[in-house]
Amino acid sequence: MTANDRRRLIKLSKFLALILRHQPERFALPVDEHGWAPLSEVLEILNGLPNFRWATRADVMTVVEEGSGDGKTRFEVRDNRIRALYGHSFDQIIVHEPCVPPPILYHGTSLRALAAIRREGLKPMERQYVHLSPDEEMAIQVGARHGAEPIVLTVRAGAAHANGVPFYCPSETVYLATHIPPRFVEWNE
Repeated sequence: MTANDRRRLIKLSKFLALILRHQPERFALPVDEHGWAPLSEVLEILNGLPNFRWATRADVMTVVEEGSGDGKTRFEVRDNRIRALYGHSFDQIIVHEPCVPPPILYHGTSLRALAAIRREGLKPMERQYVHLSPDEEMAIQVGARHGAEPIVLTVRAGAAHANGVPFYCPSETVYLATHIPPRFVEWNE
């Protein structure tokens, strides 16, 4: 794959995130309670926009299967439907199947968020769920998006789950929760 092809697929991935995670209503895209939308309607939207007339079903499937080159699976296609697995910020709550989390998960954040996290725990902020990583490296990558000095918090997910905090696992690289109380969050001083 050429560098230009890779750039186009990254652009496509970002646009799919926009319409499936953040603004489906802007494009009149019907999304059900589990986040599914008709793949044919997504392709119609793409092909109706000058910047994405080139996008084919094969291009969308490449984004779904290979991601954006960062190892994260963000989308899923099944039965001619497509959905974003996590990261939703629109009003309609996306329902996920509960899971039993591993004992420890990680959360990447910024130094400026620490005081609020210590007081209130981890909250989804502008998204529907708190995003947690199964490994520190992924949490560092997430935290780096928030600033030069990423902070990685350790979440005692097993203990939180045992105390009634529900967890969800839409992909191998992301766990979700609606809120993690501060007593289950640890940070290195």
